Amino acid sequence: MFKKSLVFVVIILLSGCIAKKKTTYSKSRTVTVNASDPKKRKNKKSKREATKNSAADNVVNSALQFTGVKYRYGGTNKKGMDCSGLIYVALQENDILFPRVSHQMADEGKRIRLNEVQKGDLLFFKTRKKGKNINHVGLIVAIDGDEVKFIHSTTSRGVIVSSMREGYWNAAFVKATRIL
Repeated sequence: MFKKSLVFVVIILLSGCIAKKKTTYSKSRTVTVNASDPKKRKNKKSKREATKNSAADNVVNSALQFTGVKYRYGGTNKKGMDCSGLIYVALQENDILFPRVSHQMADEGKRIRLNEVQKGDLLFFKTRKKGKNINHVGLIVAIDGDEVKFIHSTTSRGVIVSSMREGYWNAAFVKATRIL
């Protein structure tokens, strides 16, 4: 019975949003995402574009509320969540219906290049060496020059903000999509 339980636990840990990283970080977790100053904008944006930006800000703010929540396979609340659960809840809180799992999420929206991404776009990854399917998703929270920052949930550190400059995520990257 013990062996069956152990095998079951190992299978659960190996499936889902596996994203381990061998990097040391400080104990404190702080997230700083600055909003752009509306007074500094040179061009007036259309009403449609302003609504889109507002929707992206709302979804990003919803996701950032879960920063520091531990990883839990299939989780969708502050007790624990996985990567697709984080995105699903952030979108659901803003009345946007979307699939629950990352490989189904990857089939939605318009595919875009990494150098065209904006706040609120989704990034998809393959983090398993032998896996053929997308198994990890993140939500872009900020773009600082050529650095793309995204929020996601990892098995090792829970819900965090990472950068596409990190070699692990850059190597695992598959595609980006625009859903808002």
